[in-house]
Amino acid sequence: MRAGPVFLLIAVVVTAARLCHSGVLWADDNLPLAAAMQVAHGRVLYRDVWFDKPALVSWINLLWGARAGVLLRLAGAAYVVAVSAMAWQFARSKWSQREGLFAACFAAFFLTFGLPSAVIPLASDMLLVLPHLAAVYFASRGRAFWSGVAAGVGMLASSKAIFVLAVCALMLWRQLPWLALGFIAPNALAVGWMAMHGAAREYYRQAWEWGRIYSAHTFVENPLKEGLLRTANWIGFQAALVVGAILAIRREWKLTVWFLLAFAGVLLGLRFFPRYYFLLLPPAVIAASRGWALVSNNRLAMALLCALLAVPAVRFGRSYVTLARGGTMTDLAIDRDSRAASERLCALAAPGDTLFVWGFRPDIFVYSEMSAGTRFLESQPISGVLADRHLFSAESIAPEFTAPNVRELAASKPSWIVDGLGLYNPPLALARQPALAAWFAQYEEVARTERSILYKVCE
Repeated sequence: MRAGPVFLLIAVVVTAARLCHSGVLWADDNLPLAAAMQVAHGRVLYRDVWFDKPALVSWINLLWGARAGVLLRLAGAAYVVAVSAMAWQFARSKWSQREGLFAACFAAFFLTFGLPSAVIPLASDMLLVLPHLAAVYFASRGRAFWSGVAAGVGMLASSKAIFVLAVCALMLWRQLPWLALGFIAPNALAVGWMAMHGAAREYYRQAWEWGRIYSAHTFVENPLKEGLLRTANWIGFQAALVVGAILAIRREWKLTVWFLLAFAGVLLGLRFFPRYYFLLLPPAVIAASRGWALVSNNRLAMALLCALLAVPAVRFGRSYVTLARGGTMTDLAIDRDSRAASERLCALAAPGDTLFVWGFRPDIFVYSEMSAGTRFLESQPISGVLADRHLFSAESIAPEFTAPNVRELAASKPSWIVDGLGLYNPPLALARQPALAAWFAQYEEVARTERSILYKVCE
């Protein structure tokens, strides 16, 4: 079969699926997009905008003007097609066109039929998939420098790229200097740019020091049990990849090392969110393409493959149908409230007014298109209560780290504040934070939505 028609079908299906989500924002869409909007307004990431992920996660949104809606989803579709093309090139060059087409289809399928909150946003773990594939592909071709460059670009999206680098290092141990040089190159360029703009120190503090604190404080009470359960779920919905990989590993045992190092990255932080398993997708797609190609002439095997693919297609395809029909989902309740709060802001705010949002609700910046009145687009670096638990906990994990941020916020004076957290978790309401009491006294409540309170600075 020719590649052209296959990629045309992939592009059509992936684009149509993502456009179903053009009217909503998922949690992992929000902070990168809100930060990029501030950068588009002339601010410098990290220096003027607090952002706790590597720079590429926000910067990439500038390619389409840091806009939500159709442009954001078209960019997501283009990314998935690019991943599919990279998977095709990898498997085709290693084996044949048949493996390449299997790999392209698997990549597109499993980046579409998964939990929407994981597969739709162009977030950190998603953005690592393409450089991950590229890095190991170049390593398999003996091109150490370009393998390092791809892994280095991945490091600008996710710290888990260090596991990708480890895979490449094992494959290219005789060319480690070239691999290291390639890895350093994109990071040196990015950090050099930040240093020129006075943002390098804050880049380390926000993306790496705060990231280290985050990774060290899991909210999971029993990580072993949670890990086994989430991994079993992943295996169940990715059974087509798992079965295909087993068929291949019998003949391609080196793939096992790739899997093991990728799984070590999944374990990092002991949270086991679905998006963390994207680190397993590249080795699974490449191995499965080989496994199923070996039995592709067997009708019974192909029937089994179709049955295994039907499970995630039915389970996760419903979200596309629901949104295409104008419906909504329980997982989007906060998104709906953020839209409502933004509409109230737009109706009440004057031109030039600025905003601060309490809680992890940076989508309010996106929907309202207001400029930030502080560096902070959400409350985690101030309260010290991480977004993975702040709806039910009020315990700060790093008061020493957040203390300078509290003082910085208290010295600011945004025109508007939206408390998008207090009605979910009253102990974390902005009005109940002693360290910010004097600062907050400058504001008065002027409006409410179901889950947000709008405050305006007193004249």
